[in-house]
Amino acid sequence: MSSYLEHPLIKPQTVEKRLFQLDLAASALKSSSLIVVPTGLGKTVIALMVLLARLNRGRILFLAPTKPLVEQHAAFLRRVLKESGMVVMMTGEMPPEKRKVAWEDARIVVCTPQVIENDLLSHRIGLEDVSLIIFDEAHRAVGNYAYVYIAERYLREAKDPLVLGITASPGSEKEKIAEICANLSIENIQTRTERDSDVAPFIHSREIEWVKLTVPKELLDIRTAIEEVLRDRIDDLNRLGISPAKIDPRATKKELLGLQAMLVSSARRQANQATFKGISILAEILKLYHAVELAETQGTEALLKYFHRLQGEATSRSGSKASRRIMEDPKFRQAIQALEQLKVEHPKPAMVRRILREQIEAKPESRIMVFTNYRDTASALLRSLKGDPVIRAVRFVGQSSRADDEGLSQKKQTEILQRFRAGEYNVLIATSVGEEGIDIPATDMVLFYEPVPSEIRSIQRKGRTGRARSGRVVVLIAKGTRDEAYYWISDRKEKSMNREIRSLSGQVSESLSREFSSRQLEVAEKRPEERLDSWAEGKNERREGGRIYVDPRERGMAKLLESRGLEVILKSLEVGDYVISDRVAIERKTAQDFVASIIDPKRNLFRQIADLSRSYERPVLILEGRDLYSRQVSPSSIQGALASVAVDYGVPIIPTEDQEDTASLIRLLASREGREGREPKLHGHKTARTLKEQQEYLISAIPSVGPSVAKNLLRHFGSIERVITASMEELQEVDMVGPKIAERIRELVGGEYKG
Repeated sequence: MSSYLEHPLIKPQTVEKRLFQLDLAASALKSSSLIVVPTGLGKTVIALMVLLARLNRGRILFLAPTKPLVEQHAAFLRRVLKESGMVVMMTGEMPPEKRKVAWEDARIVVCTPQVIENDLLSHRIGLEDVSLIIFDEAHRAVGNYAYVYIAERYLREAKDPLVLGITASPGSEKEKIAEICANLSIENIQTRTERDSDVAPFIHSREIEWVKLTVPKELLDIRTAIEEVLRDRIDDLNRLGISPAKIDPRATKKELLGLQAMLVSSARRQANQATFKGISILAEILKLYHAVELAETQGTEALLKYFHRLQGEATSRSGSKASRRIMEDPKFRQAIQALEQLKVEHPKPAMVRRILREQIEAKPESRIMVFTNYRDTASALLRSLKGDPVIRAVRFVGQSSRADDEGLSQKKQTEILQRFRAGEYNVLIATSVGEEGIDIPATDMVLFYEPVPSEIRSIQRKGRTGRARSGRVVVLIAKGTRDEAYYWISDRKEKSMNREIRSLSGQVSESLSREFSSRQLEVAEKRPEERLDSWAEGKNERREGGRIYVDPRERGMAKLLESRGLEVILKSLEVGDYVISDRVAIERKTAQDFVASIIDPKRNLFRQIADLSRSYERPVLILEGRDLYSRQVSPSSIQGALASVAVDYGVPIIPTEDQEDTASLIRLLASREGREGREPKLHGHKTARTLKEQQEYLISAIPSVGPSVAKNLLRHFGSIERVITASMEELQEVDMVGPKIAERIRELVGGEYKG
């Protein structure tokens, strides 16, 4: 017979009492802790116990990475607490001023970290009286994720801080676990596994099956053809001699991405032609690698869709150089042709249908989650299952959209999950967005369309079943492909993670803390502006004040600026990215952004610069990064744009190495303006265009036509109509207009619309 938690604030007989949860909660109250327990064992209940114990000390902040998870946690707390009104859910959809009011009155706030980060940077809220922060899916607390910033602010501001991190999968590497602990100021790690005696009574069996499939020879032949092109590109890269070691054709994607990061970093430090060429070849290699993976593990339809996407990129003026060169390769074109004529299909889609039908016919009330790495595969599966009388499938993907694939809003995601729980859908075909934290206790089966080489993702996928009752996990493996390698990699990593967590359970070891601290020190030493003397100077500057307005799109930079002692106010800016004073505003562009804004009419560089120079007396363009000439844009076009910004608009261009360098420069500019008593002032706005400006803008939007050429064309012909009706020969009579620009104009105005 079940027993229930008794507490003045908990509704009777709503939360089952489990001794291991009480034990973990008691430990978490002693010091900031990371709790690692498998999915389905009540991490939220542990959080509830700690939350109730700290509630009399101040406000509680409960963070989760997605809106569906936030809604899930808020619903649970409201269901079990007698005073459901003490739980406030805040999302980005709530207006900022309403969030400010809600925060002031709330005792328990459930929220995404992005919203809290935004409100902290905008000074709408503070963390002084927060007695506990719960970080759900705490393994995300790495890099530049919002958890890291919030934890740092909390430790600095709170009067009585306590952190609770909860996760099922912190990772297999000791360094990763150390980073999470350091970023959240964790002092204590506690864990339970399914093998622990106090956990075993609450575990439901979870059967794991591996289904091995044979890929048709015809499809493997296409893979081999792509691999030949891949080997050619790897040979080209090796001949450059820019890699520390010779690249093996069997190199993993992780190794290739590591090399890419190294080359990009090298290019920023010391630009040279070989490095840029290497980056370009590596971009081709990664695209080809992806094509090989699709051929092996996904299916004909997903591969064909990817080929068509490459073709679109190759023919688009704003498309990548890598796609263009791949499509020019005769071997690759032959592979495309062979695929288009292929009469056989990958065995996985048919096997998915068979497994789903068997499960549903045996258990008609089943809920099944199918996981795949790729949206194209999810779409193809949905189409292949359409019309089946017993399978009611729906696609569940993230929010981001691309030209040929619209994402799902958070509202739509929530709606789909509700309908899945209710049984309107019995199959959820999900990408990685469905892996984390979704509470669907009745899920009977999880099907992996392909294994994943990440122990975190594998654990999260498997954890969607076997929660309220026995569950089944089925993993499809294409024989002789990277499916097999990925399965064993994740299996090894999962076992390693369990060993590491078990060894670290209890107090975080001194050696672990020391190891990570030494790495942090190494990073600090590379940034001279953050030595002790500079730090002390920065603290003084903070006291003196130094306020700037930052556009919310520059949130990452805002955090860097704040760490340098500036008072940052997030504000949607119509003009520029940063407002330093009543006369100084800054437009920041990475080298890649700068090039993109030249060739993409929607991101018109010259319009942005014109608005900036009109609105502020001392406008500045910061150009960040060294890879200015790494895209398929002629150096003369880039140099012409730079000249136009500096000469035609009178805007100085200041180059910086990277984000850190940019932050230091902005801090310097703010300090200079502050010493002169100048405060930031938002008087800039996008001015209404005159007829003359509109005419110039329309002509300058043509690729390769900047403001200077646009003015020359309009002066010569007298109107837009006469410009666009002019012949190639007539266009070339205009100063600065050669055959190439004339051809671009005629192609644009005379070319057939293909939409």
